[in-house]
Amino acid sequence: MAEFELNASFPEERTAREAQRKLQALRITSVTAGEDGMSFSACVEDGVIERAAHLIRETGGTANWH
Repeated sequence: MAEFELNASFPEERTAREAQRKLQALRITSVTAGEDGMSFSACVEDGVIERAAHLIRETGGTANWH
């Protein structure tokens, strides 16, 4: 499977932490928190990209994919 890098940002630290926990429930373990506490990056396999994108939007964040 191919992997894509996700960079996500959120308006609050609380929502960023919530999204990180939910991504881990999708078995995405390579999550790296940003220094500001309101962003993170992760490597996401193509099989769960749609679910990860929905999760980010659902928790109030925005995502950029590379």
